[in-house]
Amino acid sequence: MKQIQPNKLFVASCLALLVTSLSFGIRAGILGQLGVQFHLSGQELAIITGTAFWGFPLAVVIGGFIVDAIGMKRLLVAAFLLHLIGILLTICTPWFASGFWPLFISTLFIGMANGTVEAACNPLVATIFPDNKTTKLNHFHLWFPGGIVIGSLIVFFLNQVNIGWQIQVATMLIPTLIYGFLFLKLDFPVTERVAAGVSNSQMYRSIASPLFIFIFICMFGTAITELFTNQWIEILLKNVTEYGLLVLALTAGVQVLGRAVAGPVVHKMSPTGVLLASAIFSALGLYMMGSMSGTMLFVAAVIFGIGITYFWPTMLGFVSENIPESGALGMNLVGGAGMFAVSVYTFFMGGFYDSIIAKNLPAGASLDTYRSATPGTAEATAFQQAQAVAGPEIINVTLVIPVILIVAFAGLFFYMRGKKKQTLHTQTA
Repeated sequence: MKQIQPNKLFVASCLALLVTSLSFGIRAGILGQLGVQFHLSGQELAIITGTAFWGFPLAVVIGGFIVDAIGMKRLLVAAFLLHLIGILLTICTPWFASGFWPLFISTLFIGMANGTVEAACNPLVATIFPDNKTTKLNHFHLWFPGGIVIGSLIVFFLNQVNIGWQIQVATMLIPTLIYGFLFLKLDFPVTERVAAGVSNSQMYRSIASPLFIFIFICMFGTAITELFTNQWIEILLKNVTEYGLLVLALTAGVQVLGRAVAGPVVHKMSPTGVLLASAIFSALGLYMMGSMSGTMLFVAAVIFGIGITYFWPTMLGFVSENIPESGALGMNLVGGAGMFAVSVYTFFMGGFYDSIIAKNLPAGASLDTYRSATPGTAEATAFQQAQAVAGPEIINVTLVIPVILIVAFAGLFFYMRGKKKQTLHTQTA
């Protein structure tokens, strides 16, 4: 007979998510170094980082369709193997003639591992804590910004003592091996949908409902606002402040604290109220990041961090609580939609970033010549000045997204409040 141990499963899930977030934090910190060492353009860096974001939805959507059939344990063993291969291949990149393809493939493997973790762990947390889904999903997802804080600080401090990016990437092997060992030992429950006996036809009908489609589309915006900004912040603010990584760490630190106290916040404000407030704070934080400098960037980071804290877990919790028949597939489709949107947005913003830099260089200048210029030369200085203009401009373009979300979530808030009143009126009639 299976002996399900919810707390141990939760700890192992958090470690798996920690590896996912370390991959984001460390990659964000070393992206500039990889660009210099392997002579990669902004477009190529965008393609590599975007790979993690479309590898994620590829895995999370496939996982969503098969998790009920093969079980959550098999998916998590697959995640462990994908993480292990992706990390080792990244470390071995300098051994190859070209840096682009090994980084592309290794990032794809890590992205697929990250998606597989989400495909299994989100329904796992919802299954083992059925009466407290949104709060426990927030507690689980605090390890995403938590890992970004840890990853950013690892890069920052190891850079200070001249320890290379390969050792920085290798630190991810420790939690990877631990979570792989734990999941191999533990027994798993069946998913909540399987336990409840909800049919496949009911599940597919639920994901075709207008409410699900609305949340699915909104996830594009919440994911881009949070993940694109965090992943590119060191590059976007590179020549605005020397502390871009610390801005990222501060933002993620605010997310950790916010998700740790998610229970009272969600219960007091309701999930839709939380989403509306999140959109408002995100827009304000991005506006400040794109228009301010110096110490005010740290104030902007705190406000932006408050804004993005509850986006991802509350969106998943909303689906699980309000569209429960969608099961693991519903949660995973929403998560996959968010990551896919980030991959597409990152691809286009990489090219746009290069075009802004080129526009701010002397007429007729070659972008590649200025990018590879020797530090201290006039060309290098001109390139840095162009970057200092391009970064905030990208942030200001991204600001449009949370502004749209404010309108969308205000509508959702009043719709759900009206629906709740109607339900109460029906029950008391």
